[in-house]
Amino acid sequence: MNKLIFEKHVAGSNPFTLPDVDIANTDITTTIPSQFLRGEKTALPEVSEVEAVRHFTELSTRAYGVDSGLYPLGSCTMKYNPKINEWAARLPGWAGLHPCQPQETVQGALQLYYEMQVMLAEITGMDSFTLQPAAGAHGEMAGVLIMKAYHQHRQDHRRTRMMVPDSAHGTNPATANVVGYEVIEVKSNPRGLVDLDDLRSKMSDEVAGLMLTNPNTLGLFEEDIEEIAAIVHEGGGLLYYDGANLNGIMGVTRPGDMGFDVVHVNLHKTFSTPHGGGGPGAGPVGVKAPLAAFLPHPLVIRQGDAYRFDYDRPLSIGKVKNYYGNFGVIVKAYTYIKSLGAAGLKEACQHAVLNANYLRHQLGQVYHIPQDLLCKHEFVATSRNQADQGVSTLDIAKRLIDYGYHPPTVYFPLIVHEAMMIEPTETESRERLDDFVQTMQAIALEAKEMPDLVILAPHDAAIRRVDEVTAARKPILKWEAQ
Repeated sequence: MNKLIFEKHVAGSNPFTLPDVDIANTDITTTIPSQFLRGEKTALPEVSEVEAVRHFTELSTRAYGVDSGLYPLGSCTMKYNPKINEWAARLPGWAGLHPCQPQETVQGALQLYYEMQVMLAEITGMDSFTLQPAAGAHGEMAGVLIMKAYHQHRQDHRRTRMMVPDSAHGTNPATANVVGYEVIEVKSNPRGLVDLDDLRSKMSDEVAGLMLTNPNTLGLFEEDIEEIAAIVHEGGGLLYYDGANLNGIMGVTRPGDMGFDVVHVNLHKTFSTPHGGGGPGAGPVGVKAPLAAFLPHPLVIRQGDAYRFDYDRPLSIGKVKNYYGNFGVIVKAYTYIKSLGAAGLKEACQHAVLNANYLRHQLGQVYHIPQDLLCKHEFVATSRNQADQGVSTLDIAKRLIDYGYHPPTVYFPLIVHEAMMIEPTETESRERLDDFVQTMQAIALEAKEMPDLVILAPHDAAIRRVDEVTAARKPILKWEAQ
C-alpha cells in the first residue's frame, strides 16, 4: 500500500542535528523579525535516509513520461528527447554562467544565441528573431504585442479586433484578449479548414490580423493558405503563425513562404526539450522585416568577431522577460538542430507525418475519423462508434491507463464532438505503434462486449476517477494532519 511520507513517520528514526554555531549574536529571535517566526515546531515527518530515498524513487516510477512510453498528446508534440541535449546543457561552461556577467565573458553564449536566431529564421522563413519569451503562450503575447505596435506606429488605431479560427488552440483567443483585442471567431468548413467566405465577411479595417495554426488542430494543412494570407493582407491585417504544430511541416515548408508575418516557435515541443509538468519552455518569436524594429529588446547582434546585446531599439515593445530567455532550453534546442541538420529535420517531419497517417488508417477501422483525409503530424478520432454502448471518449482514455498508455488529448478541438486528438511524433517505432493500435482495438471490442469494463475504468491505477470539477475548483495541494 502506497503511503504519504507523513504516514511513514517514525519518531527518532532520523536523529540528524546541526552543530551549535560558535559566533556572536546567534539568537534567531534577534536576527529574524518576529512576524516571520513560527509559533510552534514544524510538523515534518521523521524518516531515515534510506526510507526517504526509497519513497521518492518509488514516486518517480509513477510519473509517466516520454522515457516511459508513447505519449500521444495531440498538439503537444511530446517527442523523445535525445540525451545529448541534456549533456550539452549541463556542460560546466553553460551551466555555470551567471546572467549578470559582463558580455565580454560570455561570448560563447552570445554566439549560440546569435546562431540560434539565424537558424530559426531559416527554418521558419522569417527575417529576425528574439529568443526572449519563456514559452509558447508567452511568445504569442509578444508576437501579438508586436502586431499591435506595428499598427499603432502607422497610426492605424481602428484595428481593435483579432480573428481566430474556431479550431484554434485556447491560448490564441486568450492571448488576443490579454493584449486588448476583441476576438472574432472564424468558422471552419465541412472539411475542417478555414471557411474562406466567413473569413472574407469578417475581414475589415478594424481587424489587426488572423492567428492561425498550420497544420491546424485537426492535423490538416490549410490548402488555401495563400488565399487566406491574401485576404488578410489586402484588408491591411497581419497573419500570425501559432507554432505549436510546426513539427508537421518542419524542414518541408516554411510559414514565411506561406505569407505569415509573425511566428512563435515552441522550442520545448518541436526541438525536443522535456516540458511535462508545466515547464521548462521557450517561445522565440520571428518576424518579417517590416516588423523587426518592434521586437523585444535586446537582440543579440554580431559586430566583427564579437557578439553583444543591442538595446538601441526605440520602437521595441520592450522586455518581456528578465534577462534573456530560458538559456538551458535554448542550448538543448540548439543541440537538437545541430545534431540533425537540415536533412535530419526534414526526415523527422516526414516520419511524424507517416506515423500519424499510419495510426489514422489503422484506428479508422474501429473508431470514427471525422475528417478522414491525409493528415500531417496528428489527427482526430472520436468515440461515436462506441456511443451506442454508453462509452465515451473519457472512458476510452481512462481505460488506456490500465493498458499502460498515457491517453491522447481529449475533447479538443472543441469543434469535434467527443474528440481524441492523437499525435505519435516521429520517434515511435512501427512495433510501438502496432501495440498502441492493438490496445485501442481491444478497448473498442471491450466497449462492444463488456461496456462496463470501460465505463468504470481505470481499474489498476493508484487513483480511480475523481470529481474533476471539484478537483479543479477546490484543489487540495498539501497534506493536512487529521
